[in-house]
Formats: sequence, C-alpha cells, structure tokens
Amino acid sequence: MPLWLIFHPVGTFEDTASKQAFAEDITQFYTSTLGLPAFYVVANFIKLSSSDTFVGGKQKTDKPFIRVVINHVAYTVPNIDEAYKRATASIDKILKPHVADKDYDWEYHVDETDRRLWKLNGMIPPAAKSEQEQLWAKENRAVPYEGAY
Repeated sequence: MPLWLIFHPVGTFEDTASKQAFAEDITQFYTSTLGLPAFYVVANFIKLSSSDTFVGGKQKTDKPFIRVVINHVAYTVPNIDEAYKRATASIDKILKPHVADKDYDWEYHVDETDRRLWKLNGMIPPAAKSEQEQLWAKENRAVPYEGAY
C-alpha cells in the first residue's frame, strides 16, 4: 500500500475538496500506472500549527511548508537510477497542482517496507498482478482467499 502522510500548516488543505482532489490524484497514479487496488492507497492529512514546524532549527512561519512522507509497501521501485528518477518525477507531477503551484515550500521522501511485513484485515495481500489482486481491485476491498492467513 502506498501511505502518504501530508504534514501541513493551518490554512492549507482546510477544506474537504482540496484534500479529496489531492487524494484522488495520488490514488489515480497508483491505480492507473501500477494497477493497484484503489483501497491500497491511503492519504492522511496531518494539520500542524505554525508553532509546530521547525526547519533548520528555526520556526517556519514565512510561508507554508508541506512535508510529505510516502511509504511504499505493495510496490517498490526497482534499484535502478532511471527508475528512481521516473518515480520522483511522478511524485513531483502529483504534488505540482496541490503544493508546488501554490508556491508552498515542500519536501518529501519515500520509504519502502518489505511486503512480507504487511497485512490487510489480518490477511497477507495477494501477489502483485495476481488474479486475486485483480479481484481485490475489482471489489475495492480485501477478499478472503486460500493462503491469506
């Protein structure tokens, strides 16, 4: 599952529409590009007061600073420089209308977790691109299957 933790100050992503549009763009990338089930994609918006963010040891109040932590579990980027460049370019494209175009300061990083340490509703997710994962994508939920527990 891709998990996006979006740390943002008060005054940004205040309304449901802006959060939903951002979350939909994130989800669209993973479902259309990688074929992941939509319910694998989670975006959490974590609002911080301006007094809670420090950059370089100084309180960050001059303009909004958005920090995004992305955790990939369902899919990991191949250990090839060109693949990393494509992955970060895709993330940049997702962030552009929601963060960069608003002239916010921003930063992100991607962690990759071993898929064997991941479960959904107590089940081991099916193998990537398998028939069972395709069923999960179609149903948009975790469906019990033989070998899931």
